[in-house]
Amino acid sequence: MSAAAILQTKDLSVTLNKKEIVHSLNLTIETGSVTAVIGPNGCGKSTTLKALARMLPYSGSVLFEGKELRSFGSKSLARRLAILTQAPQAPLDLTVGDLVERGRFPHRPFLGRSNAEDKEQIAWALEETYLTPFKDRLLNTLSGGERQRAWIAMALAQRPRLLFLDEPTTYLDISHQLEVMNLVRRLNEELGLTIVMVLHDINQVLHYCRQVYVIKDGRLVAAGEPEAVITKELLRTVYGVEADEFTTAAGRRVLLPYSAG
Repeated sequence: MSAAAILQTKDLSVTLNKKEIVHSLNLTIETGSVTAVIGPNGCGKSTTLKALARMLPYSGSVLFEGKELRSFGSKSLARRLAILTQAPQAPLDLTVGDLVERGRFPHRPFLGRSNAEDKEQIAWALEETYLTPFKDRLLNTLSGGERQRAWIAMALAQRPRLLFLDEPTTYLDISHQLEVMNLVRRLNEELGLTIVMVLHDINQVLHYCRQVYVIKDGRLVAAGEPEAVITKELLRTVYGVEADEFTTAAGRRVLLPYSAG
């Protein structure tokens, strides 16, 4: 395993209902990086993420911090790795503070109560996600962006070294998408948190990620730095769309799909 890698897979495969969904993926996630996993709907992105978080059984090898993922106890792994799945659910009469407190469960003994460290970490997670004033608000009173930040705060309260986010901007309007993506960038830059995200927006990958893996039909078809990997040709081959390319006033590349099929 590379000294710079926090997670590395060899021939990772996932079979669900007797059908192999993910085929022999070899991935290397660098410590302190922001990595995107992209590809068409149904290609195996979310399945891959869940396998990497040990939410699904897999074959092959996954090394996390140099140890096989299967060798970790559940609580030990939850203190190191967190995942925010698509459309997570919680009782809507739960407060933001109560939700974030759930992130401390891996750090407590069985039936243990919150201690001073738990309260300190909860306060820190709320502060990092700009939710301190919302601590006593019910989840059902929050906007979509605020609710997503609350879930990220819960994951942060685990104090993970690696955070998986499965389509964190889905169902959010443009303003709240920017809010969440800028938060992701800040958590990475200021805390050194390693983040792996499943994304659909190609331009978010270009602007926020250091590394990208492209999956099609459960197989890895491209990998590397987004600027080099994400091209009009890639969109044509992987997604079957034609795109124009522009450079913004800030000097950023933007790809605009205009034709499908």
